[in-house]
Amino acid sequence: MKYAPRGADIIRQVRETMAEGQAGPHSRSIDDIAKELEVQVEGLRGDEAARRLDEHGPNKLKESEKESGLIRFLRQFKDPMIYVLLGAAVLTSLMQHWVDTIVILAVVLINAVIGYVQEGKAEDALEGIRNMLSLQANARRDGTWVEVPAEDLVPGDVVRLSAGDRVPADIRLTSTSSLRIEEAPLTGESVPVDKSTEAVEDDSGIGDRSSMAFSGTTVAAGSGRGIVTGTAENTELGKISEMLNEVEALETPLTKQMASFSTKLSVFVVILAITMMLVGLIYDYTWSELLLSAIGFAVAAIPEGLPAVLTITLALGVQKMAGKNAITRRMNSVETLGSVTVICSDKTGTLTKNEMTVKGVVTPRNTYQVTGTGYAPDGEIILNDEPANVHEHEDLKMLARIAALVNDSTVSQRDDSWVLSGEPTDGGLRTFAMKAGAADDLEPRISSIPFDSEYKYMATLNGSDDDQVIYLKGAPDRLLGRCSQQGVDPEHAKPIDREYWEAKIDELSSQGLRLLAGAIKNTEPGTDLTTELVDDGGFTFVGLYGIIDPPREEAIEAIKVLKQAGITVKMITGDHAGTATAIGQSMGLGNGAPAVTGAELEKASDEDLKVLARDHDIFARTSPEHKLRLVTALQDNGEVVSMTGDGVNDAPSLKRADVGVAMGIKGTEATKDAADVVLADDNFATIGSAVRMGRTIYDNLRKSIVFMLPTNGAQGLVILVAVLFGLTLPLTPVQVLWVNTITAVTLSLALAFEPAEPDVMNRPPRKPGGSIIPKAGVIRIAYVSLLIGGATIGAFLWGQDQGLDLAVARTFAVNVLVVAQICYLLASRFTRTSSVRKELFTTNPVSWVSIIAMLLLQVAFVYVPFMQAAFSSASVGWQGWLIPLGVGIVVFLVVEADKAIRARTESKDEKATV
Repeated sequence: MKYAPRGADIIRQVRETMAEGQAGPHSRSIDDIAKELEVQVEGLRGDEAARRLDEHGPNKLKESEKESGLIRFLRQFKDPMIYVLLGAAVLTSLMQHWVDTIVILAVVLINAVIGYVQEGKAEDALEGIRNMLSLQANARRDGTWVEVPAEDLVPGDVVRLSAGDRVPADIRLTSTSSLRIEEAPLTGESVPVDKSTEAVEDDSGIGDRSSMAFSGTTVAAGSGRGIVTGTAENTELGKISEMLNEVEALETPLTKQMASFSTKLSVFVVILAITMMLVGLIYDYTWSELLLSAIGFAVAAIPEGLPAVLTITLALGVQKMAGKNAITRRMNSVETLGSVTVICSDKTGTLTKNEMTVKGVVTPRNTYQVTGTGYAPDGEIILNDEPANVHEHEDLKMLARIAALVNDSTVSQRDDSWVLSGEPTDGGLRTFAMKAGAADDLEPRISSIPFDSEYKYMATLNGSDDDQVIYLKGAPDRLLGRCSQQGVDPEHAKPIDREYWEAKIDELSSQGLRLLAGAIKNTEPGTDLTTELVDDGGFTFVGLYGIIDPPREEAIEAIKVLKQAGITVKMITGDHAGTATAIGQSMGLGNGAPAVTGAELEKASDEDLKVLARDHDIFARTSPEHKLRLVTALQDNGEVVSMTGDGVNDAPSLKRADVGVAMGIKGTEATKDAADVVLADDNFATIGSAVRMGRTIYDNLRKSIVFMLPTNGAQGLVILVAVLFGLTLPLTPVQVLWVNTITAVTLSLALAFEPAEPDVMNRPPRKPGGSIIPKAGVIRIAYVSLLIGGATIGAFLWGQDQGLDLAVARTFAVNVLVVAQICYLLASRFTRTSSVRKELFTTNPVSWVSIIAMLLLQVAFVYVPFMQAAFSSASVGWQGWLIPLGVGIVVFLVVEADKAIRARTESKDEKATV
């Protein structure tokens, strides 16, 4: 089951906590917030905090009720076909036909147990979000700073934050010192966000609310203080929790098709059974005989093994996907992936590596490309298509030295991977310096000015007592304003060409690159490094670094494969529009169209959003609410939607999607809990494998149904004809259950192991809705049912004509059913092509094991005494096997002829349309 009312409805619900018409705390002044919350700089008094705690409740998210094991077990019986069988069991027990009752109930119970075990324990999708909340907070109470449990925080508390802290509530910042907060799990922003105390516009998205610190995010650097404005459900994290709570059950495509199929088939069978009883009154049957015949007909026509086959087929798919690093938490999701028409993906950490990488550098002399991605120092620096030796290019060497010196991060190798300690952007610069060979033998640092969002640069003073240099790194516009010249060093520099650099900055920014600049300045020994000294200017501009969170190479290839399969891929990210557009275009998304921004989505009505969702592939600066609305809009357009992501901001849309896919390594617990499928390798390409598996599972399930129903059709036909013509029943209800059960656990199960059809990823997704059985399948079910049913009646009548005992004649009839089904299986393994091929013997050994198992079980049915007593069977001679074999060969040849005729007809139709 999946989830979700309309996106706009949810957004209205989660905003009800805010007063109507009142601006958010991010857009109001500190004085307004302090006045409203009645708080002074020394914080709250202890008694006042206790009063507010009683009023607002603890700062923790509500726990939702978990489904009990009993409810989950009882849910396995929620199927119209099971209802019919349970009704049959009740009637046979009232008639004291205990063997029939026991066999019917055993089949139903086995199906329920299989479903219960395979579905697994239901997990709480909110538990991971609750775990994101901070355990402790540093609050000012009664004029002093104290450690308090985070759940005891209340609106109005004054809280301070330090590097490494998890933000305990939503906080309006009142003071900051180089404060940077990692908000990727909440907003999708790929780098830490600079924070300040200045109010922002009220309609600013979450990612642009620089005056706020949000619950569940992490302080990457610096420190700050602020006033708690929201706790528990009134935080942005709480709103996501409310979205997860508000969504309601939505059936998957397979569930809808199977429910429709089960209902129609069950109603049809019950109507025929009642009609058969009424007609049977003409032949003077007793009510007991008629009731038993009707039960036999219902049991014959209902494919009671189908729920087990469905469950086992999906379970096998789950196991196969686990072997390919896709952990499936809900079985139906494997098949649902095979029917998706649109895959919506987060960018950061999903389509990209979430590892900032320097892709190029520009100096006054040259433009260099840098190969390699991530924090591993593997790659080259290229100039004019040739590797550049850093020792031959002083401009490159100086820019690499600045990257290494003005840097507080470290990149080190652990086992087979390279791990960053510090900020992602500094990590990318550190790796660039290592690639250039400039990360060692550096001048010692004398002092430094840490990065601050107010002045947007970092400076270090390096050197010895006799020779000191200020190295500067920061936002290009801030450095250009402090530079009067450009070059490798101040002594050989030229006047700065500001117009050139501004044009270069615009050019590189349009490519989605995050830009930083480097500069140097000689200074006198003993100089005290201060912001005033830096702001005095006189620096030499050395060049630009072009940094990007690189796309995953495997994701680019996966998008090509998915497009070939008729699936549209859309990128929905919290990152900036320019970056999103550049990344999207490099991955083959967007068709050249610019990204749609969160501000545009905010203004769009639900109808307008359906058009935007249909016509655009890249969406930027989105909030969790926007992602949820986009997924809803696509579903309203008739799409089957998969959503992938790794941040808590993706959790509501993952839960809303027809199938949610979370990253298992970098994904938050909240995301993994909300998802249906978790990728253990964080590889977007694994989704392509999952889609292929889903389509294969659906094909095999359809094969199983088209294979199983002729058995039920033939058996139902046998009993129906017998009653309508006043004949002795050729099969008893228990014998019918025997054939259905052994067919389901042997032959039908064999089709679950069929490999993918050759064209499985070259055809468009199947259309949502409709019947699970294609028109050609309905025709095949009809004629195979007539063939096998007619042959079974004929074999029974022949046995009676030969004077055979009733038990022997019925056993003869059962053998015809079993052997004919075996031959039909061989013809059913290949839907579109002939089964007369070597692959019949080489591609699915399970099918041959199933055939042998089926024959052994049938031999036991015929010859083992206790089986004869239980099922009223009897021993037969060679004719009891040879004639059924002949019938089976005829069935095989007829199906093969049908496939050949159909293939020829389709080929002519294709030629006619060319």
